[in-house]
Amino acid sequence: MTLEISHLTTQFGSVTAVDDISFTAKASEITTVIGANGAGKSSLLRTISGLEKPSSGSIKWNGRELIGLKPEAIVRLGVAHVPEGHAVISELTVAENIAMGGLFRRRKNRADLESASKEVYELFPRLEERRKQLAGTLSGGERQMLAIARALVARPQLILLDEPSLGLAPLVVEQIIATVNDLCRKTGLSVLLVEQNAITALGVADQGVLLSLGKVVADRPAKELRADATLRAAYLGY
Repeated sequence: MTLEISHLTTQFGSVTAVDDISFTAKASEITTVIGANGAGKSSLLRTISGLEKPSSGSIKWNGRELIGLKPEAIVRLGVAHVPEGHAVISELTVAENIAMGGLFRRRKNRADLESASKEVYELFPRLEERRKQLAGTLSGGERQMLAIARALVARPQLILLDEPSLGLAPLVVEQIIATVNDLCRKTGLSVLLVEQNAITALGVADQGVLLSLGKVVADRPAKELRADATLRAAYLGY
């Protein structure tokens, strides 16, 4: 299951957020997209998941063109999007939020919703302890865990993670990233990880794509990008 982005451009009026981007995210690997604020990272994920309409280009998942499909159809094809900002429904309980993840499951996976829910509680035991608690009363780290758990209930083959470390304590970030890494290595889940925290992202990823002002500046193995001091200094500020 490979994600192929080819000459993708997304514009908002006169602003080009994603500018002729091409790269491939391989199956069962973590591909990270890094860059400063305004690089186009979130716009890229929103375009892949069908929330934004591109001006041109192609997005193929397992050979299937995603452009033109509705977001729910893309979810049914095995692509789940976890947006930035620990996005959960505050007025619903933890259990109700997780159940929402089953709304757009692929037909063959509808029967095992209970099993999938059990699995995410095992991944994030803290959520099981708070099953009846309103999501709006959770800590930032718990809300991020819940957002990821809700996406995993859909049984995705590709998960789009947008800034999971945003606003969280380093220890919580480490736990969440370790869980995602473990899922990828043990289950074959493919991950497209968008991060401003390049050190964290490159430390766990297989491949790194560096964006600047909507363009791909570098597309290399993550270890190589992490070791390139000149590139880091020029585009990431460290």
